[in-house]
Amino acid sequence: MALIHRTTMTPTKLELLTGWLPKQRWYAGGAEAPDPVMAGGFRLDDPEGEVGIEFMIVADAAAREPVAYLVPMGYRGAPLEGVCGEALIGTAEHGVLGTRWIYDGVHDPVVMAQLRALLRGEATPQHQNKSDTPDPTVTVHGAGPDDGPDVRINRVLRPAETAQRPSGCVVAGWVWPDGTAARGVLAAFAPR
Repeated sequence: MALIHRTTMTPTKLELLTGWLPKQRWYAGGAEAPDPVMAGGFRLDDPEGEVGIEFMIVADAAAREPVAYLVPMGYRGAPLEGVCGEALIGTAEHGVLGTRWIYDGVHDPVVMAQLRALLRGEATPQHQNKSDTPDPTVTVHGAGPDDGPDVRINRVLRPAETAQRPSGCVVAGWVWPDGTAARGVLAAFAPR
């Protein structure tokens, strides 16, 4: 199980995302700089214990209309070989672990492998801020080993009613800046 360290990270994850989010093609904000605030998320464990895996949900407090983004992240102790430069969100100094290379999880093979394992019912979502604590609020609907290998990640999150959830999907909640709670589909097996 992943160990959550109570320490500093410089720059913070939110500071890194402030500069990174507007550069993404799926960014839904306007010309003003985003003001990302923590809205939710969960972690998955790397079976090898090398890569930190977090699925962070941030809400843009600067947006005229509420916007929530899903940013899967892989935290590594060394650069990830063989990925494009845009895969790197940034580097940060961790108070315990030293320099961490933080990658957009869609480009990190360990992050994506564990997401597929979650969708197949072979991994357990972990609490975002507590060590060794499963997060029962993160649910998988219609999991099964026969689903396809391709996964679609919803970067811009929308609340979804139960009837709108596809089979083979991860559903989790987040909190809007005004305190209103929402739930929606974060990721799903892509249709064959």
